[in-house]
Amino acid sequence: MYEMNNPNQLRISSKPTRRRKASWFSSPPVLLLFPTVLVVGVLIVLPMLLSLYASFTEYYLLRPDSILKWVGFENYRVILSDSKFWSAFLRTIVFLTLALNLEMLVGLGLALLVNKALHGKQVLRTILMFPMTFSPILVGYMFKYMFNDNIGVINNGLQSLGINAVIPWLIDEKLAFFSILLAEMWMSTSVFSILILAGLLAVPQEQLEAAAVDGSNPWQTFRHIILPHIQPFILIAMTIRSLDVARAYDIVQVMTGGGPAGRTELLWTLISRTGYVDSRMGEANAMGFIATITSILFTYSFYRQLSAARNTLEGKA
Repeated sequence: MYEMNNPNQLRISSKPTRRRKASWFSSPPVLLLFPTVLVVGVLIVLPMLLSLYASFTEYYLLRPDSILKWVGFENYRVILSDSKFWSAFLRTIVFLTLALNLEMLVGLGLALLVNKALHGKQVLRTILMFPMTFSPILVGYMFKYMFNDNIGVINNGLQSLGINAVIPWLIDEKLAFFSILLAEMWMSTSVFSILILAGLLAVPQEQLEAAAVDGSNPWQTFRHIILPHIQPFILIAMTIRSLDVARAYDIVQVMTGGGPAGRTELLWTLISRTGYVDSRMGEANAMGFIATITSILFTYSFYRQLSAARNTLEGKA
């Protein structure tokens, strides 16, 4: 602060300037983020906390007051000692592993074919995205009627080829699992195709030309140049799809309902049955949190692999 004793003299005062201190809550960044934080808190955090609390109670759907009865880790002890839970859990892991790897391989093949196309790439990309526009419930009904024993197009097509045997696609436990896996692949392979295609478009042409000049065969070019560049995109697709497949419910529920005799029961169909059919909501919430922790572990694993792939790619650049 400056003070003047006379017009020709100016000296600096030792008194500090008073500034209005804005509160933390009224700062512009916090005000801008507050609506988002409020929505996330009300729609996500609060229900999750309520669900976590319910997993430690004897919550029975037909007796709402039972949510007040605290039982500690009893629900977790019950489900972890239940063979049906472990069967559904292991079946979900197998389903997740097969779906991710098969979708990745098929998606990689489709992306390579589209990338080699000389004309109509935009049309082909649009066609690749077409299955993603379908609802999982609609896909489930579509494949349910395709694999129907009597009126299904699959059996009718086989009979037209001279195979008169009626194949019980949705009744036999192994064929039912295969049918669900095929429906899941049809709907979601395009996620891998689109992301891998984006990675292929990002491969430096100079490196491909240098490999051709050096006499590298197609496998060597793919292994040492193309694959390192598209690996981050593959891992991103796997991260996205692992969360979707781990929550698989719609297609399974529509096509088989978890049957026959629970042979296609996945974790989330079991959670739904436990909570809404058997009314044991406390155990269902406990199962849900175990499934959530499993999904987080898969996501963390893919994230670490993604970070390692990006560091390797940056080191080669």
